[in-house]
Amino acid sequence: MPSDTERRAIHDFLVAHRDAQTRFLAELVKVPSDNPPGDCAPHAARAAELLEGLGFKVERHAVPESVLRAHGMQSCVNLVIRERFGAGGPTVACNAHGDVVAPGLGWTHDPYSAEIVDGRMYGRGVAVSKSDFATYAYALAALKAAVAAGVTKPSGTVELHFTYDEETGGELGPKWLIDHGVTRPQFAISAGFSYGIVTAHNGCLHLEVEVVGKSGHAARPETGIDALEAANAILSELYAYRKTLAATRSSVPGIVSPTLVVGLISGGINTNVVPDNVKFRIDRRIVPDENPAEAERALRAIIADAAKQWPGVRVDARRVLLAEPFAPLPGQERLVGAIARSARTVLGVDVEPHGVPLYTDARHYSAAGIPTVLYGAGPRTLEEAKGHRADENLVLTDLYAATEVVALSFVDLLQGAE
Repeated sequence: MPSDTERRAIHDFLVAHRDAQTRFLAELVKVPSDNPPGDCAPHAARAAELLEGLGFKVERHAVPESVLRAHGMQSCVNLVIRERFGAGGPTVACNAHGDVVAPGLGWTHDPYSAEIVDGRMYGRGVAVSKSDFATYAYALAALKAAVAAGVTKPSGTVELHFTYDEETGGELGPKWLIDHGVTRPQFAISAGFSYGIVTAHNGCLHLEVEVVGKSGHAARPETGIDALEAANAILSELYAYRKTLAATRSSVPGIVSPTLVVGLISGGINTNVVPDNVKFRIDRRIVPDENPAEAERALRAIIADAAKQWPGVRVDARRVLLAEPFAPLPGQERLVGAIARSARTVLGVDVEPHGVPLYTDARHYSAAGIPTVLYGAGPRTLEEAKGHRADENLVLTDLYAATEVVALSFVDLLQGAE
Protein backbone atom coordinates (compact mmCIF):
# COMPACT_ATOMS: atom_id res chain seq x y z
CA MET A 1 0.00 0.00 0.00
CA PRO A 2 1.28 3.50 -0.78
CA SER A 3 2.09 5.62 2.26
CA ASP A 4 0.30 8.86 3.10
CA THR A 5 3.34 10.77 1.82
CA GLU A 6 3.29 8.90 -1.49
CA ARG A 7 -0.44 9.42 -1.88
CA ARG A 8 -0.15 13.13 -1.19
CA ALA A 9 2.70 13.58 -3.68
CA ILE A 10 0.78 11.76 -6.41
CA HIS A 11 -2.42 13.68 -5.71
CA ASP A 12 -0.76 17.10 -5.62
CA PHE A 13 1.09 16.50 -8.88
CA LEU A 14 -2.05 15.42 -10.72
CA VAL A 15 -4.17 18.29 -9.38
CA ALA A 16 -1.51 20.73 -10.55
CA HIS A 17 -1.52 19.17 -14.03
CA ARG A 18 -5.26 18.71 -14.63
CA ASP A 19 -5.50 21.49 -17.20
CA ALA A 20 -2.48 20.14 -19.06
CA GLN A 21 -3.93 16.62 -19.01
CA THR A 22 -7.24 17.93 -20.38
CA ARG A 23 -5.43 19.71 -23.23
CA PHE A 24 -3.40 16.55 -23.91
CA LEU A 25 -6.58 14.50 -24.33
CA ALA A 26 -8.23 17.19 -26.46
CA GLU A 27 -5.32 17.14 -28.89
CA LEU A 28 -5.68 13.38 -29.31
CA VAL A 29 -9.42 13.64 -29.97
CA LYS A 30 -8.89 16.33 -32.61
CA VAL A 31 -6.81 14.02 -34.82
CA PRO A 32 -9.06 11.54 -36.70
CA SER A 33 -8.06 7.88 -36.53
CA ASP A 34 -11.09 6.05 -37.90
CA ASN A 35 -10.53 2.34 -38.46
CA PRO A 36 -11.56 1.48 -41.09
CA PRO A 37 -10.05 2.92 -43.21
CA GLY A 38 -7.19 2.59 -40.70
CA ASP A 39 -4.82 5.39 -41.64
CA CYS A 40 -3.57 5.80 -38.08
CA ALA A 41 0.06 6.90 -38.45
CA PRO A 42 -0.86 10.64 -38.29
CA HIS A 43 -2.49 10.11 -34.90
CA ALA A 44 0.50 8.14 -33.65
CA ALA A 45 2.79 10.96 -34.78
CA ARG A 46 0.78 13.54 -32.83
CA ALA A 47 0.55 11.29 -29.78
CA ALA A 48 4.32 10.71 -29.83
CA GLU A 49 4.91 14.45 -30.03
CA LEU A 50 2.68 15.06 -27.02
CA LEU A 51 4.26 12.23 -25.04
CA GLU A 52 7.74 13.52 -25.76
CA GLY A 53 6.53 16.88 -24.52
CA LEU A 54 5.95 15.16 -21.16
CA GLY A 55 9.58 14.04 -21.12
CA PHE A 56 9.08 10.44 -22.23
CA LYS A 57 11.29 8.60 -24.69
CA VAL A 58 8.92 7.15 -27.28
CA GLU A 59 9.70 4.07 -29.36
CA ARG A 60 7.93 3.96 -32.73
CA HIS A 61 7.19 0.48 -34.07
CA ALA A 62 5.80 0.70 -37.60
CA VAL A 63 3.91 -2.32 -38.90
CA PRO A 64 5.19 -3.30 -42.39
CA GLU A 65 3.04 -2.31 -45.35
CA SER A 66 2.58 -5.90 -46.55
CA VAL A 67 1.15 -6.87 -43.16
CA LEU A 68 -1.08 -3.80 -43.09
CA ARG A 69 -2.62 -4.65 -46.45
CA ALA A 70 -3.42 -8.17 -45.31
CA HIS A 71 -5.36 -6.72 -42.36
CA GLY A 72 -7.12 -3.98 -44.34
CA MET A 73 -5.27 -1.06 -42.76
CA GLN A 74 -3.39 1.82 -44.39
CA SER A 75 -0.87 2.76 -41.70
CA CYS A 76 -0.13 1.69 -38.13
CA VAL A 77 2.69 2.81 -35.84
CA ASN A 78 2.59 1.38 -32.32
CA LEU A 79 4.13 3.50 -29.57
CA VAL A 80 6.02 2.08 -26.59
CA ILE A 81 7.37 3.94 -23.54
CA ARG A 82 9.54 2.24 -20.92
CA GLU A 83 10.38 3.79 -17.56
CA ARG A 84 12.75 1.66 -15.47
CA PHE A 85 13.03 2.32 -11.76
CA GLY A 86 14.85 0.29 -9.09
CA ALA A 87 16.45 -3.09 -9.75
CA GLY A 88 14.25 -6.14 -9.77
CA GLY A 89 10.51 -5.86 -9.54
CA PRO A 90 7.92 -6.62 -12.21
CA THR A 91 7.21 -4.94 -15.54
CA VAL A 92 3.69 -3.52 -15.62
CA ALA A 93 2.32 -2.59 -19.04
CA CYS A 94 -0.63 -0.30 -19.73
CA ASN A 95 -2.32 -0.50 -23.12
CA ALA A 96 -4.81 1.84 -24.79
CA HIS A 97 -5.80 2.00 -28.44
CA GLY A 98 -5.93 5.15 -30.55
CA ASP A 99 -7.98 3.82 -33.45
CA VAL A 100 -11.72 4.48 -33.31
CA VAL A 101 -14.92 3.59 -35.12
CA ALA A 102 -16.25 6.16 -37.60
CA PRO A 103 -18.46 8.85 -36.02
CA GLY A 104 -21.73 7.91 -37.73
CA LEU A 105 -24.86 10.06 -37.59
CA GLY A 106 -26.70 11.89 -34.83
CA TRP A 107 -23.96 13.98 -33.25
CA THR A 108 -24.87 17.28 -31.58
CA HIS A 109 -21.17 18.11 -31.07
CA ASP A 110 -18.40 18.06 -33.66
CA PRO A 111 -16.86 14.58 -33.12
CA TYR A 112 -13.35 16.00 -33.58
CA SER A 113 -13.68 19.25 -31.65
CA ALA A 114 -13.10 17.92 -28.09
CA GLU A 115 -15.76 20.39 -26.95
CA ILE A 116 -16.23 20.61 -23.19
CA VAL A 117 -19.75 21.23 -21.86
CA ASP A 118 -20.67 20.99 -18.17
CA GLY A 119 -17.51 19.10 -17.30
CA ARG A 120 -17.81 16.57 -20.13
CA MET A 121 -15.53 16.36 -23.15
CA TYR A 122 -17.26 15.23 -26.34
CA GLY A 123 -15.62 13.51 -29.28
CA ARG A 124 -15.07 10.24 -31.06
CA GLY A 125 -12.65 8.14 -29.04
CA VAL A 126 -12.71 10.40 -25.99
CA ALA A 127 -13.83 7.45 -23.87
CA VAL A 128 -12.80 4.47 -26.04
CA SER A 129 -9.93 4.74 -25.58
CA LYS A 130 -7.96 7.93 -26.23
CA SER A 131 -8.83 8.89 -22.66
CA ASP A 132 -6.48 6.21 -21.39
CA PHE A 133 -3.56 7.60 -23.35
CA ALA A 134 -4.01 10.51 -20.95
CA THR A 135 -4.75 8.30 -17.92
CA TYR A 136 -1.66 6.17 -18.24
CA ALA A 137 0.72 8.90 -19.42
CA TYR A 138 -0.09 11.24 -16.56
CA ALA A 139 -0.14 8.41 -14.01
CA LEU A 140 3.39 7.53 -15.08
CA ALA A 141 4.41 11.20 -15.07
CA ALA A 142 3.14 11.48 -11.49
CA LEU A 143 5.13 8.41 -10.46
CA LYS A 144 8.28 9.81 -12.08
CA ALA A 145 7.81 13.12 -10.27
CA ALA A 146 7.40 11.34 -6.93
CA VAL A 147 10.57 9.34 -7.57
CA ALA A 148 12.49 12.47 -8.55
CA ALA A 149 11.35 14.13 -5.31
CA GLY A 150 12.61 11.14 -3.29
CA VAL A 151 9.10 10.38 -2.04
CA THR A 152 8.95 6.81 -3.37
CA LYS A 153 11.47 4.19 -4.50
CA PRO A 154 9.76 1.69 -6.77
CA SER A 155 11.40 -1.47 -8.07
CA GLY A 156 10.51 -2.51 -11.59
CA THR A 157 9.39 -1.03 -14.90
CA VAL A 158 6.27 0.63 -16.25
CA GLU A 159 5.61 0.36 -19.98
CA LEU A 160 2.96 2.20 -21.96
CA HIS A 161 1.71 0.52 -25.13
CA PHE A 162 -0.33 2.81 -27.38
CA THR A 163 -1.60 0.78 -30.30
CA TYR A 164 -3.84 1.22 -33.34
CA ASP A 165 -5.92 -1.71 -34.50
CA GLU A 166 -8.22 -2.71 -31.64
CA GLU A 167 -11.31 -1.86 -33.69
CA THR A 168 -10.31 -4.43 -36.33
CA GLY A 169 -9.02 -7.19 -34.07
CA GLY A 170 -5.79 -6.15 -32.32
CA GLU A 171 -3.56 -8.45 -34.37
CA LEU A 172 -1.27 -5.54 -35.27
CA GLY A 173 -1.27 -3.95 -31.81
CA PRO A 174 -0.46 -5.80 -28.57
CA LYS A 175 -0.25 -9.18 -30.29
CA TRP A 176 2.25 -7.84 -32.83
CA LEU A 177 4.37 -6.29 -30.06
CA ILE A 178 4.37 -9.53 -28.05
CA ASP A 179 4.95 -11.83 -31.04
CA HIS A 180 7.89 -9.71 -32.23
CA GLY A 181 9.59 -9.67 -28.84
CA VAL A 182 9.11 -5.95 -28.28
CA THR A 183 7.60 -6.57 -24.85
CA ARG A 184 6.99 -9.27 -22.28
CA PRO A 185 5.52 -7.72 -19.14
CA GLN A 186 4.59 -9.59 -15.97
CA PHE A 187 1.30 -7.70 -15.65
CA ALA A 188 -0.93 -5.72 -18.01
CA ILE A 189 -3.66 -3.13 -17.54
CA SER A 190 -5.83 -2.44 -20.58
CA ALA A 191 -8.16 0.48 -21.22
CA GLY A 192 -11.32 0.36 -19.13
CA PHE A 193 -13.59 2.45 -16.91
CA SER A 194 -13.18 3.96 -13.47
CA TYR A 195 -15.82 2.18 -11.37
CA GLY A 196 -15.12 -1.46 -12.09
CA ILE A 197 -12.22 -3.82 -12.75
CA VAL A 198 -12.85 -6.07 -15.73
CA THR A 199 -11.39 -9.55 -15.23
CA ALA A 200 -13.10 -11.40 -18.10
CA HIS A 201 -14.87 -10.67 -21.36
CA ASN A 202 -16.51 -12.36 -24.31
CA GLY A 203 -14.79 -13.62 -27.39
CA CYS A 204 -16.11 -12.86 -30.85
CA LEU A 205 -16.47 -14.73 -34.14
CA HIS A 206 -17.07 -12.86 -37.38
CA LEU A 207 -18.11 -14.93 -40.41
CA GLU A 208 -18.72 -13.56 -43.89
CA VAL A 209 -21.29 -15.65 -45.74
CA GLU A 210 -21.43 -15.43 -49.52
CA VAL A 211 -24.49 -16.78 -51.36
CA VAL A 212 -23.98 -17.25 -55.11
CA GLY A 213 -26.84 -17.87 -57.52
CA LYS A 214 -27.36 -16.91 -61.15
CA SER A 215 -28.52 -13.62 -62.61
CA GLY A 216 -31.61 -13.39 -64.81
CA HIS A 217 -33.95 -10.74 -66.21
CA ALA A 218 -36.59 -9.67 -63.70
CA ALA A 219 -39.21 -10.22 -66.43
CA ARG A 220 -38.12 -13.88 -66.57
CA PRO A 221 -37.07 -14.68 -63.00
CA GLU A 222 -37.22 -18.41 -63.69
CA THR A 223 -34.10 -18.04 -65.86
CA GLY A 224 -32.03 -17.07 -62.80
CA ILE A 225 -31.28 -18.53 -59.38
CA ASP A 226 -32.19 -15.98 -56.72
CA ALA A 227 -29.29 -15.61 -54.30
CA LEU A 228 -31.25 -13.18 -52.14
CA GLU A 229 -34.12 -15.61 -51.67
CA ALA A 230 -31.64 -18.29 -50.58
CA ALA A 231 -29.87 -15.83 -48.30
CA ASN A 232 -33.21 -14.93 -46.73
CA ALA A 233 -33.85 -18.57 -45.89
CA ILE A 234 -30.39 -18.94 -44.35
CA LEU A 235 -30.92 -15.77 -42.34
CA SER A 236 -34.24 -17.10 -41.06
CA GLU A 237 -32.45 -20.17 -39.70
CA LEU A 238 -29.78 -18.01 -38.10
CA TYR A 239 -32.37 -15.82 -36.40
CA ALA A 240 -34.15 -18.92 -35.09
CA TYR A 241 -30.82 -20.14 -33.72
CA ARG A 242 -30.25 -16.76 -32.10
CA LYS A 243 -33.35 -17.22 -29.95
CA THR A 244 -31.86 -20.41 -28.48
CA LEU A 245 -28.67 -18.71 -27.27
CA ALA A 246 -30.41 -17.15 -24.28
CA ALA A 247 -30.58 -20.61 -22.71
CA THR A 248 -26.78 -20.63 -22.36
CA ARG A 249 -25.91 -18.68 -19.21
CA SER A 250 -22.42 -17.51 -18.33
CA SER A 251 -21.03 -18.05 -14.84
CA VAL A 252 -19.13 -14.73 -15.04
CA PRO A 253 -20.83 -11.77 -13.28
CA GLY A 254 -21.57 -9.04 -15.83
CA ILE A 255 -21.85 -11.48 -18.76
CA VAL A 256 -25.23 -13.03 -19.48
CA SER A 257 -25.46 -15.16 -22.64
CA PRO A 258 -23.96 -15.55 -26.11
CA THR A 259 -25.38 -13.27 -28.81
CA LEU A 260 -25.65 -13.21 -32.59
CA VAL A 261 -26.12 -10.24 -34.90
CA VAL A 262 -26.05 -9.95 -38.70
CA GLY A 263 -24.48 -6.52 -38.99
CA LEU A 264 -23.74 -6.12 -42.70
CA ILE A 265 -25.45 -7.23 -45.91
CA SER A 266 -24.89 -6.38 -49.57
CA GLY A 267 -25.77 -7.82 -52.95
CA GLY A 268 -27.64 -7.64 -56.19
CA ILE A 269 -26.91 -5.96 -59.52
CA ASN A 270 -29.95 -3.77 -60.22
CA THR A 271 -33.64 -3.60 -59.40
CA ASN A 272 -34.58 -5.37 -62.63
CA VAL A 273 -32.10 -8.26 -62.28
CA VAL A 274 -32.41 -11.49 -60.31
CA PRO A 275 -29.63 -11.13 -57.69
CA ASP A 276 -26.75 -13.50 -58.29
CA ASN A 277 -24.64 -12.69 -55.23
CA VAL A 278 -25.40 -11.71 -51.63
CA LYS A 279 -22.92 -11.32 -48.79
CA PHE A 280 -23.61 -10.81 -45.12
CA ARG A 281 -21.50 -10.77 -41.98
CA ILE A 282 -22.32 -12.42 -38.67
CA ASP A 283 -21.12 -11.29 -35.25
CA ARG A 284 -21.30 -14.18 -32.76
CA ARG A 285 -20.23 -13.28 -29.21
CA ILE A 286 -18.72 -16.19 -27.29
CA VAL A 287 -18.98 -16.21 -23.48
CA PRO A 288 -15.92 -17.34 -21.47
CA ASP A 289 -17.70 -20.58 -20.56
CA GLU A 290 -17.96 -21.67 -24.22
CA ASN A 291 -15.50 -23.45 -26.48
CA PRO A 292 -14.86 -21.11 -29.46
CA ALA A 293 -14.18 -23.97 -31.90
CA GLU A 294 -17.47 -25.64 -30.99
CA ALA A 295 -19.35 -22.34 -31.34
CA GLU A 296 -17.94 -21.88 -34.84
CA ARG A 297 -18.73 -25.46 -35.86
CA ALA A 298 -22.34 -25.08 -34.73
CA LEU A 299 -22.78 -21.85 -36.67
CA ARG A 300 -21.26 -23.29 -39.83
CA ALA A 301 -23.47 -26.36 -39.56
CA ILE A 302 -26.63 -24.21 -39.47
CA ILE A 303 -25.52 -22.34 -42.57
CA ALA A 304 -24.56 -25.52 -44.44
CA ASP A 305 -27.83 -27.30 -43.57
CA ALA A 306 -29.91 -24.33 -44.72
CA ALA A 307 -27.92 -24.07 -47.96
CA LYS A 308 -28.70 -27.68 -48.86
CA GLN A 309 -32.33 -26.69 -49.42
CA TRP A 310 -31.35 -24.52 -52.42
CA PRO A 311 -30.12 -26.51 -55.43
CA GLY A 312 -27.87 -24.53 -57.74
CA VAL A 313 -26.85 -22.10 -54.99
CA ARG A 314 -23.28 -22.06 -53.69
CA VAL A 315 -22.73 -20.90 -50.13
CA ASP A 316 -19.32 -20.16 -48.66
CA ALA A 317 -18.58 -19.05 -45.08
CA ARG A 318 -15.26 -17.31 -44.47
CA ARG A 319 -13.88 -16.55 -41.04
CA VAL A 320 -13.02 -12.87 -40.76
CA LEU A 321 -12.17 -12.79 -37.05
CA LEU A 322 -11.96 -15.13 -34.11
CA ALA A 323 -11.22 -13.32 -30.86
CA GLU A 324 -10.82 -15.76 -28.00
CA PRO A 325 -12.65 -14.98 -24.75
CA PHE A 326 -10.61 -13.32 -22.01
CA ALA A 327 -10.67 -15.34 -18.80
CA PRO A 328 -8.88 -14.87 -15.45
CA LEU A 329 -5.30 -16.07 -15.01
CA PRO A 330 -3.37 -16.74 -11.79
CA GLY A 331 -1.69 -13.49 -10.74
CA GLN A 332 -4.64 -11.37 -11.82
CA GLU A 333 -5.58 -11.00 -8.15
CA ARG A 334 -2.43 -8.90 -7.62
CA LEU A 335 -3.70 -6.34 -10.12
CA VAL A 336 -7.23 -6.47 -8.77
CA GLY A 337 -6.00 -5.91 -5.21
CA ALA A 338 -3.74 -2.97 -6.09
CA ILE A 339 -6.40 -1.20 -8.16
CA ALA A 340 -9.21 -1.90 -5.67
CA ARG A 341 -7.16 -0.52 -2.76
CA SER A 342 -6.21 2.58 -4.73
CA ALA A 343 -9.77 3.14 -5.96
CA ARG A 344 -11.09 2.89 -2.42
CA THR A 345 -8.64 5.62 -1.40
CA VAL A 346 -9.43 7.93 -4.34
CA LEU A 347 -13.11 7.29 -5.03
CA GLY A 348 -14.25 6.26 -1.57
CA VAL A 349 -16.16 3.28 -2.96
CA ASP A 350 -15.48 -0.39 -3.55
CA VAL A 351 -14.58 -1.06 -7.18
CA GLU A 352 -15.57 -4.64 -7.91
CA PRO A 353 -14.19 -7.13 -10.43
CA HIS A 354 -16.64 -8.26 -13.11
CA GLY A 355 -16.94 -9.37 -16.75
CA VAL A 356 -18.20 -7.49 -19.81
CA PRO A 357 -19.86 -8.79 -23.00
CA LEU A 358 -17.62 -6.92 -25.45
CA TYR A 359 -14.10 -7.96 -26.49
CA THR A 360 -10.83 -6.03 -26.27
CA ASP A 361 -7.07 -6.17 -26.79
CA ALA A 362 -6.68 -7.44 -23.21
CA ARG A 363 -7.13 -10.96 -24.55
CA HIS A 364 -3.78 -10.79 -26.37
CA TYR A 365 -1.86 -10.23 -23.14
CA SER A 366 -3.84 -12.94 -21.37
CA ALA A 367 -3.32 -15.38 -24.27
CA ALA A 368 0.43 -14.86 -23.81
CA GLY A 369 0.13 -15.89 -20.15
CA ILE A 370 0.24 -12.34 -18.77
CA PRO A 371 -2.23 -11.60 -15.92
CA THR A 372 -4.39 -8.74 -17.19
CA VAL A 373 -7.31 -6.54 -16.15
CA LEU A 374 -9.15 -3.62 -17.71
CA TYR A 375 -9.14 -0.35 -15.81
CA GLY A 376 -9.10 3.28 -16.92
CA ALA A 377 -11.11 6.47 -17.31
CA GLY A 378 -14.85 6.40 -17.75
CA PRO A 379 -18.23 5.80 -16.14
CA ARG A 380 -19.70 2.49 -15.07
CA THR A 381 -20.76 1.28 -18.51
CA LEU A 382 -19.98 1.75 -22.18
CA GLU A 383 -23.56 2.91 -22.69
CA GLU A 384 -23.12 5.79 -20.23
CA ALA A 385 -20.07 6.97 -22.18
CA LYS A 386 -21.95 6.51 -25.48
CA GLY A 387 -19.01 4.50 -26.76
CA HIS A 388 -19.34 3.69 -30.48
CA ARG A 389 -22.40 6.01 -30.58
CA ALA A 390 -23.13 9.64 -31.32
CA ASP A 391 -22.01 12.17 -28.70
CA GLU A 392 -19.41 9.89 -27.09
CA ASN A 393 -18.23 11.73 -24.00
CA LEU A 394 -16.10 11.58 -20.87
CA VAL A 395 -16.72 13.20 -17.51
CA LEU A 396 -13.38 14.83 -16.82
CA THR A 397 -13.51 14.15 -13.08
CA ASP A 398 -13.57 10.44 -13.97
CA LEU A 399 -10.38 10.96 -15.98
CA TYR A 400 -8.66 12.68 -13.07
CA ALA A 401 -9.78 10.06 -10.56
CA ALA A 402 -8.75 7.09 -12.73
CA THR A 403 -5.34 8.65 -13.31
CA GLU A 404 -4.74 8.91 -9.58
CA VAL A 405 -5.93 5.33 -9.07
CA VAL A 406 -3.52 4.03 -11.72
CA ALA A 407 -0.60 6.07 -10.36
CA LEU A 408 -1.16 4.72 -6.84
CA SER A 409 -1.50 1.22 -8.28
CA PHE A 410 1.93 1.62 -9.88
CA VAL A 411 3.37 2.43 -6.45
CA ASP A 412 1.62 -0.59 -4.94
CA LEU A 413 2.62 -3.04 -7.71
CA LEU A 414 6.25 -1.90 -7.78
CA GLN A 415 6.68 -2.45 -4.07
CA GLY A 416 6.92 -6.19 -4.79
CA ALA A 417 4.57 -9.09 -4.38
CA GLU A 418 2.68 -9.36 -1.13
